Amino acid sequence: MKNTELLQEQPSPTLAMNPKKFALWLFIVTVIMLFGAFTSAYIVRAAEGNWLEFDMPKIFLYSTLIILASSGTMHWAYLSAKKDELDTAKIAMSITTVLGISFLFMQFLGWGALVEAGVYFAGTQSNPAGSFVYVLSMLHGVHLVGGVIYLLYIVLALFQYKIHSKAMLAMEMCATYWHFLGVLWVYLYIFLQLNN
Repeated sequence: MKNTELLQEQPSPTLAMNPKKFALWLFIVTVIMLFGAFTSAYIVRAAEGNWLEFDMPKIFLYSTLIILASSGTMHWAYLSAKKDELDTAKIAMSITTVLGISFLFMQFLGWGALVEAGVYFAGTQSNPAGSFVYVLSMLHGVHLVGGVIYLLYIVLALFQYKIHSKAMLAMEMCATYWHFLGVLWVYLYIFLQLNN
């Protein structure tokens, strides 16, 4: 009887998630909702007319390839750290960081190419179509700056041997966020290509 009572009093196991991971996923969901709202507003505004049609600068395609490559090197770094191949992880994370900075630089060049094509962010010569492209790419760029800062933190942590197979939380979170930024940009690029 006592054994049965003890078994009944035991709490059922709960699904637990690290609070930092939970906060990251909450942030990611918030960003998804933000960009969902902006892309919905884009579609609604485009349907109203007075919409400038223009080709997206080629540099945005190249930056898309760069961010996809950086997602690959991020995964390489993650797998290497998980196997305690820390020298390889340092190289892969350093490459990821350089690619991330390159992506930001290419976005800057893309904005310059838009200006050269007569597509402006604001002013008397601007059009909502161009303004949306700037807002979407700049907003993504702001999130990516945060991602690059996180990458630099992970690179430093790897060189200080704070990340290894038994301490992977920061690396996992960084990889999750970086892959998310890559997927988000690919979505934005395809969306802008199809709806411009």
